Amino acid sequence: MNARPLPARALAGALAATVLLSGCAGTQASSGPAGSDSRYVAGDGAAQVIRPADRRAGPRAEGTTLDDQPFRLADLQGKVVVLNFWASWCAPCRAEAPALEKIYADQKAAGVEFVGVDIKDGKTPAKAFIRSFKVGYPSVFDPDGRFTLAFRDVPPNAVPSTLVLDRKGRVAVRIVGPTTYSRLTPLVTQVAAEK
Repeated sequence: MNARPLPARALAGALAATVLLSGCAGTQASSGPAGSDSRYVAGDGAAQVIRPADRRAGPRAEGTTLDDQPFRLADLQGKVVVLNFWASWCAPCRAEAPALEKIYADQKAAGVEFVGVDIKDGKTPAKAFIRSFKVGYPSVFDPDGRFTLAFRDVPPNAVPSTLVLDRKGRVAVRIVGPTTYSRLTPLVTQVAAEK
């Protein structure tokens, strides 16, 4: 059977689709749990700030922390909450961990809560990450992504990603990709200053 060559337009379309899909595939980490798909989409760290009038009601996300404690996001309503989606196999997560811990230390007196969400990871490497980077805030253990899927309206979309929730539990800021102290601090301060 002879294969006919694709017309130039079809070939160009196929190539464009391949490039787009490969760009979304990210990198597979070798240290993820056995048998898991640890692929992630790399974000550029740009912040999306959502005006109060455009924010939707926050999700009813529940799970268990790495320390086997039950966690309900609704219990933090009335506080500004910074959710950081991370994994031990993620190099950008390791790079941003010290900045997140510093912001947490600076902001906790103002009533800002930090919660990590450890996704597509194993519990042992996740706990080692917490010890290594001296992370002082709790992390929800989310190996199957169930907790993360609750954020359908404003999904995190990458590892790492950071969401800042206002006092009503609504997503006020989304950062897809790694963040820094100088980028995240003013955004947290801005949401915390809202009445």
